[in-house]
Amino acid sequence: MNLHLDMQTLLLTLIIGQLFTAVFIIAYWRQHKRESTIRYFFYAKCVQAASWLIFMLRGGESDTLTLSLVNSSLIIGYAFETFSVLRIQNTLDKLTRNLFIAFTLFSVIGFHGILLFYNEEKLRITFASIGMAFVLLIPVYKMIQNRALSTLTRFIGYFYLMILAVLMIRSIYSLFFDTLLSFYHTNGNLSLVLLAPYFVMIAGNTGFILLMKEQTDQALLRLANYDDLTGTLNRRTFISQTNQYITAYAKKKKPITLLLFDIDNFKSINDSFGHDVGDRVLVNLTTRLKEQLGADDLFARYGGDEFAIILPGMDETESSHFSERLRQTAEVSHVAGSKLSYTISLGVLSFIPDDRTHLEELYSTCDKALYQAKRNGRNGVFRGFVDRQARHD
Repeated sequence: MNLHLDMQTLLLTLIIGQLFTAVFIIAYWRQHKRESTIRYFFYAKCVQAASWLIFMLRGGESDTLTLSLVNSSLIIGYAFETFSVLRIQNTLDKLTRNLFIAFTLFSVIGFHGILLFYNEEKLRITFASIGMAFVLLIPVYKMIQNRALSTLTRFIGYFYLMILAVLMIRSIYSLFFDTLLSFYHTNGNLSLVLLAPYFVMIAGNTGFILLMKEQTDQALLRLANYDDLTGTLNRRTFISQTNQYITAYAKKKKPITLLLFDIDNFKSINDSFGHDVGDRVLVNLTTRLKEQLGADDLFARYGGDEFAIILPGMDETESSHFSERLRQTAEVSHVAGSKLSYTISLGVLSFIPDDRTHLEELYSTCDKALYQAKRNGRNGVFRGFVDRQARHD
């Protein structure tokens, strides 16, 4: 079945779609001028709109100037678009950026080499398709192979992979078959050729907006759940997630260990060296201790210099060794750029939760153990025990 659509209408729709996106970006940009990622996507929409506008105003002519401007603009426009997607995901390291720029320049320069020295339509279509596929290659690889990225990001990566595959099929089809998938042939394929970038525009714009929203949601979630200074969980989130562990491990009848600790003489550190150094001590401590924790452990700043850790599945023997390892880690730590050292005191409480286990009671018991560690001379570990008799009375 042949699908015949008016070329001018489709081109105008493409131009309006890109320009409207650019206008909306400007409105958003006025309130978020520090977000450079949105700037590159804005450039992409402007360059892509310009390429289709040139093509429409030139009346579909296939002279050298039109071919040069339209194809260069398309390659650069899609390069800006995928570049902005990489920036959103923070996957644009120096090597990736340099390779990306090199691929884009190769595509533009290579197309002009074909245009000036081997100006055959099938060669132009083949190389232009391969060139745009090259531009997509790095973003596709980065978005698909990184399992740590979100499902949305990987889905968009597969979408770009599909575009890459279509471009390669177009290049092979144009090179080896007589029927060309070209903008300059008014045959039954023209509508399909023009519809492809139309759907790419819709999917690309929607995908970018969703990625921006996802990034914003993640930032808000981090602000709501984590301590700004240390990157540990805040108290509210720690309590919520600990209660979930208590419920789950009560069903399993497996142990959980709660640790409470703070920095010995932290007030003296602040008074003697200033709050900036005190903050650096907190950051140094949490950075070192995070290296000791497992993926399922919870680590929170409970307030001031007091921290809490939940160790699911860890019994008394294991947690005693673990607590001592944390104490030793802190003891040999030094704040960068100074000889300042510090120590910590820890309270430890191991328990098998049941339906009468409450975090408030556990915290109170563990807090008493912490202060006993301090009364014993600081830089030590003291274990508390759940009063099972009192809980059953």
